Amino acid sequence: MAQVTDLHISSNTALPAPVELLSEVERTAKQAEFMADSRQQIRNILNGEDKRFLLIVGPCSIHDTKAGIEYAQKLSQLAEEVKDKVYIVMRVYFEKPRTTTGWKGLIMDPNLDGSDDIPEGLRQARHFLREVIDLGLPTATELLDPITPQYIADLISWSAIGARTTESQTHRQMASGLSMPIGFKNTTTGDLVAATNAIKAATQPQTFLGVSQDGVASAVTTCGNPDCHIILRGGDTGPNYGADDVAVTTALLEKNGLFPAVMIDASHANCGKQQEKMPAVFEEIIRQRSAGNENLVGAMLESNLVAGNQSFPCPLDELTYGQSITDQCIDWETTQQIVTAAAAQL
Repeated sequence: MAQVTDLHISSNTALPAPVELLSEVERTAKQAEFMADSRQQIRNILNGEDKRFLLIVGPCSIHDTKAGIEYAQKLSQLAEEVKDKVYIVMRVYFEKPRTTTGWKGLIMDPNLDGSDDIPEGLRQARHFLREVIDLGLPTATELLDPITPQYIADLISWSAIGARTTESQTHRQMASGLSMPIGFKNTTTGDLVAATNAIKAATQPQTFLGVSQDGVASAVTTCGNPDCHIILRGGDTGPNYGADDVAVTTALLEKNGLFPAVMIDASHANCGKQQEKMPAVFEEIIRQRSAGNENLVGAMLESNLVAGNQSFPCPLDELTYGQSITDQCIDWETTQQIVTAAAAQL
């Protein structure tokens, strides 16, 4: 009989069921209380009940958990200093979408060697999230694979759907069932309509194929996620962080019957992927908010211990400690300076 299946599959390794991993790397009652509280504070900012500014800040991706925790320790101190004006949430990005190929994140390749030990990546992600939460920091990530949330979503305060997946029906359906607030980025072309449609879809009940806590394929029915908003991240046509861009975005959201909460990503196309330009973009975002635009509820910054990024793959012993292996980041000193200044201005 002719072979008609698995022609291009070299291996198929079973993952532990989500319930098994959640039991192995368990969420404590204190951590659960913190997650519920942090999510509610973010909701309150998004809907205008809390007038603080929401800041999602941290490494482009986590590849070295030791350096990541050192960064988190510094960020937790800064968060305490500015908490009256700025609510800080740390980026803990474990999955990276690639335009073609490249390292796909800690969950997919935790050993950074192409061995793709996903079970170990999931364990490391949960351990890392627990450490960050225990420092008193809310957590933020981009959810890329629709199976991943079953393993880590209980430890995530806020999440994003990226520019490449905002148009994906799979991700809109997934977002409709997630328990935390969700930001949808405009597409890589800069299109806002797709992100607006994504919010409308994610707020509605959906039924789709998923995986149960026992690791069994299942039909998942959601009741919709009311805590969705848009993120401006620039696009192929240029940046979109200006006051005119925010006005166009809020008008589009209101036209579609959506709450006009806007977040701006100061990285990516809004700074031309050049970390040197990121502080000026962030300062303009803060200027708009300080001028009275309360629809501008938050911002995103890519920040690490060391500025810039480094080429990867390379021998692991040649990696610069605390420097990104994905997109460029501003360094810690710059982060501390501009966030402290923003809190004073706000």
